[in-house]
Amino acid sequence: MAKFTKHLYLSMLPEALIASQLSPEEFGVYYAIGSQKKSRGQAIFCEIDPEFRTDELPVEEGLRRCEPHEDGSPKRSVYISVYRALEHVSLAAILKMYLVTQDGRVLPLDAADAIPESTDGMHLYQEIAPVSPLVVSTLGPVDFVDLIVRNPKSLLRLPAVCFAELRLGELAQDPEYGPVGDLPYANIDHLRQCLVDLRTKTVDTKMVDRTSSPVFPYRTLKTGIFIGNAERLLLYPLPPQEKLQTDYYRWWRSAEM
Repeated sequence: MAKFTKHLYLSMLPEALIASQLSPEEFGVYYAIGSQKKSRGQAIFCEIDPEFRTDELPVEEGLRRCEPHEDGSPKRSVYISVYRALEHVSLAAILKMYLVTQDGRVLPLDAADAIPESTDGMHLYQEIAPVSPLVVSTLGPVDFVDLIVRNPKSLLRLPAVCFAELRLGELAQDPEYGPVGDLPYANIDHLRQCLVDLRTKTVDTKMVDRTSSPVFPYRTLKTGIFIGNAERLLLYPLPPQEKLQTDYYRWWRSAEM
């Protein structure tokens, strides 16, 4: 019987910790289009150091059960946790992130060496896990994480968060009259009003859609995807468009559709 490497994957869509004998590329295809348990759709997941262990999750038992099928085929998934997985995984154990299109094209992302300073006026954040509201904010990503994760005075704190910063284009500077351009967001008038409210009221953030789907067009990514907790903040930026078009052309074409 063939011997397969065991992997740990932290899924963000939906939030789950999974053991698998599939490589990241194989797992991305399986997770996006290869299961009968859900409809086809994009996926975001991270590979976790296989040596990672925590008393909060039965990682060892999940890996023990991750054995090939009787026909010799690899075990595709053993769900270790489908609840509060993100908060119990050390950010130091997170390796690459993978963005998967709805037809199973997989793009690997490395964490940035540093978080760039915020220079724009306003920001649009799509939270992905463990909750998924769409919010606008005057705070850059670092301060945004400080507010929702690290601020002891906040009534609405999260132990950890994964979120994407999305493009606002000219609306970031001129929400009332700035042209929309190619921004694909629904209910642009409501988004404009939320941005105007940020300028006229003494608040740092405003919810645009509390029931927003965490799925978003990858082409709207601005800074990238962030994962943060009380100790650390990681940024996974997209490669430049020129690199996507040359090295990851099929992923880029799929993401553009």
